[in-house]
Amino acid sequence: MTGIWPFVPSNAPTSLAHAKGSYLYLQNGKKILDAAGGAVVANVGHGRREVADAIHAATLNATYVVPPWLTPEREALVHELREHWLPEHLPCVHLCSGGSEGNESAIKIAVQYQTAIGQPQRRLILARQLSYHGTTISMAGLSGHASRKRGLESILEQPPYIQTPYPLRCPLGPHHPDACDYYLQDLEDTIERLGPENIAALIAEPINGSSGGAITPPQGYWQRAQRILNRHGILLIMDEVMTGFGRTGVAFGSQLYGVEPDLLVAGKGLAGGYAAVAGVFGRADIAQAIATAGFNVMFHTFGALPQSCAAATAVLKILREEDLVARSASLGQTTVARLRSAFGQHPNVAEIRGAGMLIGIEIVKDRDTLERFDASARITEQLSQAAMDAGVFFYPGGTGEYRDVLCIGAPFIIGEPEIDLMERALGAALASLP
Repeated sequence: MTGIWPFVPSNAPTSLAHAKGSYLYLQNGKKILDAAGGAVVANVGHGRREVADAIHAATLNATYVVPPWLTPEREALVHELREHWLPEHLPCVHLCSGGSEGNESAIKIAVQYQTAIGQPQRRLILARQLSYHGTTISMAGLSGHASRKRGLESILEQPPYIQTPYPLRCPLGPHHPDACDYYLQDLEDTIERLGPENIAALIAEPINGSSGGAITPPQGYWQRAQRILNRHGILLIMDEVMTGFGRTGVAFGSQLYGVEPDLLVAGKGLAGGYAAVAGVFGRADIAQAIATAGFNVMFHTFGALPQSCAAATAVLKILREEDLVARSASLGQTTVARLRSAFGQHPNVAEIRGAGMLIGIEIVKDRDTLERFDASARITEQLSQAAMDAGVFFYPGGTGEYRDVLCIGAPFIIGEPEIDLMERALGAALASLP
């Protein structure tokens, strides 16, 4: 199979036969727990008949319809979102094919809005040193993710970065009591250096996703950060491509911190892996200003594909009717407690953290000094393979510079047997360390 898939040949690609529930069944007959949820995507599990039936019905109804037209499937999804999911201050919906498109669209909307209100010089987008917002040229450039820029450096623009709140590795010391003030001062200093009148928006995840491994900010960070942004007329774009739709145990990760983003981007869990779809959700006054200025928020060809909308509506209904968001919260608490009990004092485990079914395990060479293994050791790859051999697929996280993180992004339908299996597999992975 070498040279057939993927584009860059692999000596031993993993060959899947089928998937069901929370499990992956390989061509060699091995059964693997999908503790990664693919790429932290699957939430209601694999093979749900009701979602497949919804896609089937939508395909028979209309194969392709240009995005600005209203179809029954689009109307149903917007109704589901507004009635049951979106914060009241974010009623406007723009649908894309995935997270990269969604984040890029949100940035375009932010710049169009600033221009529409007479601030065309506001063209800078603040990002964070440790982050990931997508794989297009503009989003790869914006992201603080070194390994996904390799070979592209010559065409990628470097944005102005602020420091990512990282309590474990705060320069003041691990979990320092002044960490929140430190990171907020960095935000203030960066805005002052660039000139607030030049900045359109800050884009950030409420909880750092797989690039850092579910890094949660210091208490009070986001509420105070938004007050700083508001004072300077800078929009807050929350990238919730990974954290949205129950992944962190609430509808959206930003709600954990009582913050109200001006624009919110969510994908992955919107259709739970059954279709390629993401949404940009925004304030009504932002949309109105853009409309009044005579600008247009351009669509992508396959944005709001009726089949994708039907899949998303079906997945969101399953999440509601089976109370899976609350289940994500309780499963996350149980899983973190179990893993901390078993490995919290392991000499190579720096931290086990997260919210809901977004959990990160940071692996280090020395727990006391937080020294990382050398990059050449390829520790994340080794850990992932050892866990696979033990029957569990954990998502390999990190950026290359920030490395050796295993992420859990399992479907919200797992139970105690799956938590047991994850604990055993993590133990086997840690036992493989040099």
